[in-house]
Amino acid sequence: MANLQIVGLGLATVDVLIRLHDMPTWERGARLSGLRFDGGGPVATALVAAARLGARVGYVGTAGDDEIGALKLRYLTRDGVDTGRVIVRPGPEEQVILVYVQEGTGERVFSALHGGQHRPLQPQELDRAYITSAPFLHLDGSHLEAALCAARWAHEAGQTVVLDAAKGGWAVSAAMRALVAETDILICGSGFAPALTGERDLWAAGEAALALGPRVVVQTEGEAGSYTVTGSERFHTPAYPVPVTDTTGAGDVFHGAYLVGLLRGWDLQRTAAFASAVAAIKCTQLGGRAGIPTLDAALAFLREHGVDLEKGKP
Repeated sequence: MANLQIVGLGLATVDVLIRLHDMPTWERGARLSGLRFDGGGPVATALVAAARLGARVGYVGTAGDDEIGALKLRYLTRDGVDTGRVIVRPGPEEQVILVYVQEGTGERVFSALHGGQHRPLQPQELDRAYITSAPFLHLDGSHLEAALCAARWAHEAGQTVVLDAAKGGWAVSAAMRALVAETDILICGSGFAPALTGERDLWAAGEAALALGPRVVVQTEGEAGSYTVTGSERFHTPAYPVPVTDTTGAGDVFHGAYLVGLLRGWDLQRTAAFASAVAAIKCTQLGGRAGIPTLDAALAFLREHGVDLEKGKP
């Protein structure tokens, strides 16, 4: 694919989503109210969101050579994501996630096949020309050695590096800290910035994270919205209330929409409002990708909520 706008290096999964009221036990089963197969993974879902919103994107990662691995790639290519630099490993697909969705709240519990990633990408497997072919490189901290290599290449090429740092609450590894240092825009889930910096207050944590390398820090806090800190401004962006079916992938979709906002040249306040709206719409359907809207649908949703991104700040 020529003229890519975003290259993503990270995790792609096949998600098996089960919506139910009560979890089954060994003593009794449970009635399901929904079942869906969908693609997942932080970077992969962000790329699908960006593609559905009109961006040209390419994915770098791994896949197994079985039917599930082929399904994972089809879930990407059907939305126009270029998969020409995916490394296909011999053997079954490893990245399969069972997602239990609580039907009353949309909250989830995840069970990963074999507990995670066993054969990550290595730096020598990367195509430097491909990695540096787009203005934005999006990472999620998986394939960590390869991600660090790609981030350094990106900066040498003048690209912008965006990192999806998942929820925190535990110690941040030295390798992840090194990746944060190579990041321009850090978008992290609840608890990551406090764990990274030792600051409990959200604003203080965001400001402390800036000193570690990024020039923009965005902390997503679910229903509480997002909190953005830069060297010159800080602001809160509220979440949009919607009837929630499933929150799976909401943060990943926020990242993809945020990248599209940057590509469209919107300021950070408009970009955050757009990302918040796209993530909210996603939550109305079961699955991390099923509810991702088109650009026109997202802009119409915002206008219904009194926000016109083409006219000025929300």
